[in-house]
Order: sequence, then C-alpha cells, then structure tokens
Amino acid sequence: MDRALAQLPLPEGLAERIKACNSTYTVRFGVRLRGRMYSFTGWRSVHSEHVEPAKGGIRYDLASNQEEVEALAALMSLKCSLVDVPFGGSKGALKINPKDWEVHELERITRRFTQELAKRSLISAGRNVPAPDVGTGEREMAWMADEYKRTGPSDIVNAAACVTGKPLSHGGIEGRTEATGRGVQYAIHCYLRDPHSNGIEGNRDLAKMTVTVQGFGNVGFHAAKFLSENDGAKIVCIVERDGYLWNDKGLDVAAVKRHQLETGSILGFDGAESHPDSARGLEVECDILIPAAMENAITPSNAGRIRARLIAEAANGPVAFAAEKVLLDKGIVILPDLFVNAGGVIVSYFEWVKNLTHIPFGLMERRRRERRNHQITQALETMTGKAFPEEMRDEFLEGGSEIDLVRSGLDDVMRGAYENMSRTLRDFPDIKDLRTAACRIALNRIAEAYKAIGI
Repeated sequence: MDRALAQLPLPEGLAERIKACNSTYTVRFGVRLRGRMYSFTGWRSVHSEHVEPAKGGIRYDLASNQEEVEALAALMSLKCSLVDVPFGGSKGALKINPKDWEVHELERITRRFTQELAKRSLISAGRNVPAPDVGTGEREMAWMADEYKRTGPSDIVNAAACVTGKPLSHGGIEGRTEATGRGVQYAIHCYLRDPHSNGIEGNRDLAKMTVTVQGFGNVGFHAAKFLSENDGAKIVCIVERDGYLWNDKGLDVAAVKRHQLETGSILGFDGAESHPDSARGLEVECDILIPAAMENAITPSNAGRIRARLIAEAANGPVAFAAEKVLLDKGIVILPDLFVNAGGVIVSYFEWVKNLTHIPFGLMERRRRERRNHQITQALETMTGKAFPEEMRDEFLEGGSEIDLVRSGLDDVMRGAYENMSRTLRDFPDIKDLRTAACRIALNRIAEAYKAIGI
C-alpha cells in the first residue's frame, strides 16, 4: 500500500485514513454444550465504508487473531475497489477448529455468533455482508442467514442478502462455490492473452504448461480442475499440509479429490509419487505455481528455491512481503491476490444483486435469446442451403442459463481489472510489478470516493 500511495497525489493525511481500519469489534460469548459452558472469541473488522455495504468472509480457524482480521479487511477493500464492485472491505473470524465439534454443536455456535454480529449491525444486507472463508461454507452461511432472519431485521424482504455463498435452496447463485477457482483460471488467461507481456518465456498455450497447486480445498481443487479439463494444462504437483503428490505426466485432478475425500489425505494416491515434505512441493520446477492455501506460504527462507515462472496468488497473502522482492528479482511474475482470487467477491456481488432484485439471472431474457438464435439459424440455413451443424445447434440455441451468465460476468470483470493493471504498468514507468499497479488503481478509487463525500 505504501508503494502505491507514493504514486498518488493525495491531500495530507488521507493516506493514513485509508490505511487504517475504521473499526474492529471483538465479541466473546458462551454456548452451553456437552453439559458445560464453552466460551468463544470472534472478530469482525470494517476497514472502509467509502461504499456500503462492507463485504468480506468469515473464517473459522484457531490461528485467527485481530491483526490478521484487520489485514484481511484491508485486502477486501482493495480487492473490491480493483474489480469495481460496490462494496467496502470487511472481514471476520471465529477462533475455533470446526473439526472439534459435531455438526449440531457447530450450528449452535454459528447461530450465537450471528446473534452477536446482528446486535452490532455487523451483518445485514445494507451494512455488512459476510461470506464463506477458511473453515466455513454454504452450510454455515445458511445458518447465519436463517438466524439473522430470526432476529427480526427491519428489512425482512431483503434479509436473504445478509450473507452470500448460500446454498441454492436458500437464495444462493449457481457458480458461487466454484467462483474463486474459476477466477484463478480467468486471471491466468488474462495474463497469457496480454500482448504487452511475454507470457511464460514466450509460451501462451496452457496445454503446453505444467502447474503446481498448493492447497487442495475448494479453491485449489477448482482451479486445478478447470485448468486441466478446459485448458489442457498438466497438473504435475498437488501440495497439502501432510505432503505432496508428483507425476510429471500429469495428475487426474478429479481422481485425487475422490481419494482425498475417501481417505482424508491426498497421499497414497495410486497415480503419483507421494512425498511427506510439503514444503518441498512448492519448490518443484513448473511453469505456474498456484498457492491456494493460507498466507505466508512463500517466505524469504524458501523464495530463493521457487522454480515456477508465474505465481498466481489464489490464497490471501501467500507471498510474504519480504519474499516478493526475491521472486521479482529472479524474473518470476506474480499475479497478486487482490486480483487473482477476486472471483469469490465478484460472484458474491451477483448473488447479492439477485437477492435484492428477487429475480433469477436470465429470467427476463432467456426465451427471447432462444427465439433470436433460432431465427439466425434458420436464416443461415436458408442463405447457405446447408443444415446448421448438429454438434453446435443445441449450444447455439441455448438462451443462457444462470451459470452461463455468471461465468460470462465473472470473465468480463476479470478482464476489465487486468486491462487496467496492464495499462497502469505502461502509463507509470516507476511501477514495476502488477501488485503495485493493482494497489494504485484500488487506492485511487477509494481516495476519490473519500474526497467525493468530503473526507
């Protein structure tokens, strides 16, 4: 942020105002479980309200703390501003290991946490909208939305928009679960399409590239799946906490996921070599490295041994600040987290809009599109005297389902954000890396919003 702010002509004191979180609430509450009272600690930080509502995930993790939550809230402000979705930045956490509790116990804890947030207006469709993060998912969001409705909000009609990442049956949107992983794929596409970049040593064809993915949860799995199945990339290494898999001929991503779900680990998969030292998995030679686990995966201690040509930051803060210079000096290109993993908040925005409008995406135009495409097909057949190819007919006549429109919108937003970053690199010679370019764009928009409201 400091590097980017140095590039902006801001009124005195505004940079300090933008950097600091507006507020952080610590909540401590008790829940009676297993015949005794258990106490829990959680946080919800609001970094910026230059646009409302504030938006950001809630993670369940024993390693969470206030400083981490505030840093992630700041990152959310930058992320939303960069991709130009109308949210301020927020983040939340509950200091808990979800695996320590039965499902019914976790539900009671989540509902009590929601009550504490609701008391402080830290969950609502118009002020603060949580989403899934590490340790949470659709299930927890459904519990939170239901509990929020029970608190009796004044705007009960739009109460479903109080959180995003909900199941489809509770007002969710198709494509939200895959959104962050899909965004990683689109981010890599953007870089490889850029005529002002050199691709990866001149190569722009993903089908000729090798990929390492660290973290095989929701984001890492979907990114690996789409890159291999849609683009033909070879996933040669998958890294998890307990070790990594290696196969230079490429891994069957879906089969690895099935093995992980059945055994609880990726290790022991028949189609690859299993290695217990997960840290070494980050250091294998590959074209693209996708750190999709927790922050600080790459530090000064291992940065010198990274042999990827491109790093796409699917996690939040996977490259430590001090490690970034080491990587850049080696010529490794870094696609920054505030761009690469923005797919989640972009599709969350689509879900939020769907909940507020109470109209499914495509409802008002799908059949009109089908009729128009049918007329085009008939016209082409009449003009050419040939039948429209059967293998293309059904897809062409399709009016566009919700997930098609979500993917199209996500792709469009990601392209626009990348083009702005690339243009900033060209327009400002003092900016040498994509992260600083992204931060400059985001911070400039936040500064303009503050100036517009007289701050």
